[in-house]
Amino acid sequence: MKSNKFLQVITGCLMLFAAGVCRAEDMSTAEALDFAATKGEELLMSFQEPDLAERYRRLDELFVTYIDIDYVSRFVMGKYWRQMTAEQQKRYRDIFVRYGLAYYKTLPLDYAKNLTYEIKGAEKEGAFVNVATNVHVNLGSQNGQPEGQDVTLIFRLHKADGIIKAVDVKVAESSLLLAYRGKFYEMIAQDDGEIEWFLEDLADLASSLEYNLKENVLQQQNSLEIEAKNS
Repeated sequence: MKSNKFLQVITGCLMLFAAGVCRAEDMSTAEALDFAATKGEELLMSFQEPDLAERYRRLDELFVTYIDIDYVSRFVMGKYWRQMTAEQQKRYRDIFVRYGLAYYKTLPLDYAKNLTYEIKGAEKEGAFVNVATNVHVNLGSQNGQPEGQDVTLIFRLHKADGIIKAVDVKVAESSLLLAYRGKFYEMIAQDDGEIEWFLEDLADLASSLEYNLKENVLQQQNSLEIEAKNS
C-alpha cells in the first residue's frame, strides 16, 4: 500500500514537469542542473503548504509555466490529432488543461511531504540535457526500523524561447508522455474512434474531477473554521 502511494505521488510530480519540444536552444549542463535543483525544491515546498487552496494555486502555476501545453496535448493524441477539425483541436486543448490541472489533485499529495531528492548528474545530448535524480520517500518504520523507497527519475530538459522546460520524464525507462498517449488511445478505442464522443467523455471526466476537488477544498475550509472556533 505504501509503495503504491509512493508511485502515485511520483506520477503527480511527473505531471507537473512533463513538457514538449518547441524551438530548442542550446543549453549547458550547469543551467540544467540549476533548474532541476531550484524547481525541484519549489515543487517540494509547494507540497508542504498547509492551506489546500494555496497549495493547489502554487502547483497550478508550476504546471502552466513549465509544461508546453500545445505540444503535450498534440503528442498524447498522436495519429488522432490529424483527424480532428480545428474547432475540435481547440476544444480538446482547453479540456486537456482542465483535466491535467484537476487530475494531479486526486493524488495523495500530503504523502509527498515525506519526499526528498538529490541530483545525481547530467548528460548533454545535442540541444537537450538529461538530468538524473534519485527520489527518496520516508515510509515510516516497520519493526522499529526506518522504511524507505528510492526511485530514479530522468528529466529530459531543453530551452525554448529562453525558458528551460522538461520535454519528458522517465521512470524505469517508461516515458510519461507515452503513458498518457496509451490512456487516451484506450479511451478513443472505447468510443469506437469517434472524436466527438471522446471529447465528451474527457470533458465529463474533467468536470467530475473538478467537482470532487471543490468539495475537498470546502471540507478542509470547514474543518479549519471548526478548529479555530474550538481553540
